[in-house]
Amino acid sequence: MTETTTLDEDALPWVGVGARAAQPETRLVILWSLDEPDRVGESAVITGKRVLGRGDSAGGDPAPRLRFGRTRPQGTVPGPPLQNARVSRLQLVLEALPDGRLSVASVGRSRLTVNGRECTEAVVGDGDTVHLRNAMLLLVTRRAPMPRLVAWTSRTEVPFGAPDPCGIVGESRATWALREALAVAARSNHHVLLHGPSGAGKELAARAVHALSERAARPLLARSAATFTETLLDAELFGNVKNFPNVGTPERPGLVGEADGGALFLDEIGELPTPLQAHLLRLLDRDGEYHRLGESRARRADVRFIAATNRPLDALKHDFAARLTARVSLSGLDARPEDVPLLANALLERFRQKSPALAERFFERRHGALAEPRLDPDLVEMLVRHPWRLHTRELERLLFIAVSTSPGDYVTLTAEVLAEVAPVDETPAPDNVLRLPASAAPPPDKARIESALEAAEGRVAGAAERLGLSSRYVLYRLMRQYGIEAHTA
Repeated sequence: MTETTTLDEDALPWVGVGARAAQPETRLVILWSLDEPDRVGESAVITGKRVLGRGDSAGGDPAPRLRFGRTRPQGTVPGPPLQNARVSRLQLVLEALPDGRLSVASVGRSRLTVNGRECTEAVVGDGDTVHLRNAMLLLVTRRAPMPRLVAWTSRTEVPFGAPDPCGIVGESRATWALREALAVAARSNHHVLLHGPSGAGKELAARAVHALSERAARPLLARSAATFTETLLDAELFGNVKNFPNVGTPERPGLVGEADGGALFLDEIGELPTPLQAHLLRLLDRDGEYHRLGESRARRADVRFIAATNRPLDALKHDFAARLTARVSLSGLDARPEDVPLLANALLERFRQKSPALAERFFERRHGALAEPRLDPDLVEMLVRHPWRLHTRELERLLFIAVSTSPGDYVTLTAEVLAEVAPVDETPAPDNVLRLPASAAPPPDKARIESALEAAEGRVAGAAERLGLSSRYVLYRLMRQYGIEAHTA
């Protein structure tokens, strides 16, 4: 009788290392720094008890010092000790709690606000913002470690936080997982379905799939499926022979013929009525069969389809969706808030290229070269905590308003920007008056607000706390309503 050995579940060869090591990490991510703006996006893992402060460790520190670094799937490049002049040598004492949250205690000279409320200590978790006033803005994240890269490769080293060769911006786990998923889909040569909310970057992802594929040198045609009508769908896609349907009609290859050997991107495929989706079934099969209008013989095209939708996948005809084998889900900005400042920098750079005069107002210069844009930390915090609906498109719109209405040389959180957004914990009333729950106390009047601002020495966060408001954004809204000018420290 042969003796058998039972392997431990984690020792089985098909249980990958990534599956065994996917425990979430609690990190602090730098969203904004006055003296070190080039460190935006750097992060530090919090384990046990740690100290945040300026400079290197010294005798008397109550715990090991946090070291921020540039983390990517390939590893972490440690950064230098913090050199922000407004941060004390011993500024914060942090401790990881068993549930993944952090306890934070302020022991330095910079005032601490958490989610817009001034305090000296707090317990924070995923998505909370920690602001050392006018010095540093940090985000707490709770994420799995970076994904392992197998398919994604880049021929050139991309600077940290900059757009990659496909134009994708972000250093979060979600963004790196997206890059890998797009590369896997690109190499597969299958038809692709991109799924995600409006404004998440599906067209950019489609172009990335094509650029990373073996068809990159061939054309990529793009069209919105929402523009197709039942009477024109076949003509638009498949083309027609000469003199059909009317004498004098020129021969047209259609989108499929033009994309032969390359790819065809159909955006908003979920807007194509189900009966019209059936027109594409034979074309999506491996032989790519189709008929031009007025032609009896079948043609074949080697076309790769990339489709995108923001609708639920069950809205697609099931046998149509089944032919879109490679699927990639795109996250909105709410799933990767740590990328928002990097995206803001990239969008402002795009604004600058279209309007070079912006460089003189809003961009730093170091060693004779343009560097990062100058951003108000309150604007950054609002953008990071904003409940996104149109994601990158909405971010671009808000930044345009901020640039257009900022009076100084910083892109600031102006009244016009606030008029476009609701506070993260309130819903705007139709008449632009702050709406409070029926059980809540009535909002403070103008005299109470002015008195609270005076007592708080003009600090909006401190005045909001004195008034018992849920955040300083609520107070900003009321100040705009009453015509009270903000003078924040």
